[in-house]
Amino acid sequence: MGRIDDLQNMIKERRVGFQIEELMSGEHEFETGMGPQGKYPFEFKVKWGPKNVSAWLNPKSEEFLTQPLWGIVTAGGLCYDAPCEGTLEIAYFSERKIRYTFDFEAYAKEYHFVGEKVNILPWNLPVSHTTCFGTLTEKDTGKLVSRSVTYFKWWTVPFFIASFRLA
Repeated sequence: MGRIDDLQNMIKERRVGFQIEELMSGEHEFETGMGPQGKYPFEFKVKWGPKNVSAWLNPKSEEFLTQPLWGIVTAGGLCYDAPCEGTLEIAYFSERKIRYTFDFEAYAKEYHFVGEKVNILPWNLPVSHTTCFGTLTEKDTGKLVSRSVTYFKWWTVPFFIASFRLA
């Protein structure tokens, strides 16, 4: 019934939106003194999408190619499936980047993650759209906790496409 309810809400609110789920996985390494030494798994599984596609596609809108993001993050040595929430910004035209920004909590401390897919150009889309370079900081101090590299793995494409829904 969830999809039917979403459709009814869109009709009532006179808008069209969508939602999609994405999995990025790889590894991270703690800065000295911020966690155990070595490389650890780092993964985030998030849903994202605009509630109003017309505002999302309007370059004059504050929502232009920016949408809410929510899901779970696993940072080996720190947390497992911690709820996260933030935004996904598709900055193709202004910065040639896709930026994931979210916050989460682990061991009663808040963390801030920024991950970027960079150098988005027509001839390098298979790499630029699948590799995300991230930094994890303590939210209150801004102190760097770890750096990560995560990937959109090709085997997840069917899952990614199948997760698309109107919302």
